Amino acid sequence: MSSQDIPEENLPAEQDTEPGAVTVADERNPFADPGLPPHEHRIQDIDERAARRSERTVAMLFTLSMLATIAFIASYVAIPKDKSIYVFPIGHISALNFALGLTLGVALFLIGAGAVHWARTLMSDVEIADERHPIEAPPEVKAKVLADFKTGAEESQLGRRKLIRNTMLGALALVPLSGIVLLRDLGPLPGTSLRHTLWSKGKLLVNMNTNQPMRPADVAVGSLTFAKPEGLEEHDENFQVEIAKAALMIVRLQPDNIKDKRELQWSHQGIVAFSKICTHVGCPISLYEQQTHHVLCPCHQSTFDLSDGARVIFGPAGHALPQLRIGVNADGYLEALGDFEEPVGPAFWERG
Repeated sequence: MSSQDIPEENLPAEQDTEPGAVTVADERNPFADPGLPPHEHRIQDIDERAARRSERTVAMLFTLSMLATIAFIASYVAIPKDKSIYVFPIGHISALNFALGLTLGVALFLIGAGAVHWARTLMSDVEIADERHPIEAPPEVKAKVLADFKTGAEESQLGRRKLIRNTMLGALALVPLSGIVLLRDLGPLPGTSLRHTLWSKGKLLVNMNTNQPMRPADVAVGSLTFAKPEGLEEHDENFQVEIAKAALMIVRLQPDNIKDKRELQWSHQGIVAFSKICTHVGCPISLYEQQTHHVLCPCHQSTFDLSDGARVIFGPAGHALPQLRIGVNADGYLEALGDFEEPVGPAFWERG
């Protein structure tokens, strides 16, 4: 079919305009650029009193956000954790969780609402058409971007509307306090608790299996025994915390087999006491090889030589197991001569 056979009304429109010129879209040229509608000014653009009302509204929203954040902190401090309230239709829930969720949600919502109201009523809403350009930006485009940015910054009126700026900064500064306050739930500050255990001068070594004080005769050559400090019982509230730091491995070696002379001085008749807590990630060590005097951590296979100051001979552990100085009291029981001289477990890597 030739062009002569096509009805005239179905023929494409002739291009009688310059390239890039704006034409009116119709059935013959549906992809023409229709252009932008005339810009309609908002009341805030022509009435300064309306603009100030919008400014006060935004400032009020940011101020209410600050109050909600303060209410969040006050709720966290004042409301008991075990108190519950009835909320329809959920039922009984924690009063603390309800208050924290409500106040934090309101604080964040008000910041968002203030920013939206600010953008819709005070920031410039003039639509600007711009031609697409290659990915590589020429110098004149970069200059235009910077100019547009400066224009946008000026039109946001952030410098002029100081009330909005100050209240917005206040709201944004207070909201992170919610997360900081929640850090309290991580537990009390450790202080020096990680550097000390329940061991002290005169504390008896108690066998963890029999729960009886240990005598030198109770430790056979080549055996491995686990001990805890005198007075620490399983029903104690802090038993798990304290035993995780104070648990001991008791091994009896032939004095001639001990390579580290300090280890020999801190022992009694070849009975040595080392921390049971691996210095890698804190797993309890429980595997002992009698012939080599090596102990193995079952978690990641860190291996320590108890005849050489419990130094690391294999695995990811970075430090030797701390040794506890022990002796025998007047009644013939094994006792500690002080606490560990370095932190146990993996809590500290800058030992010494």
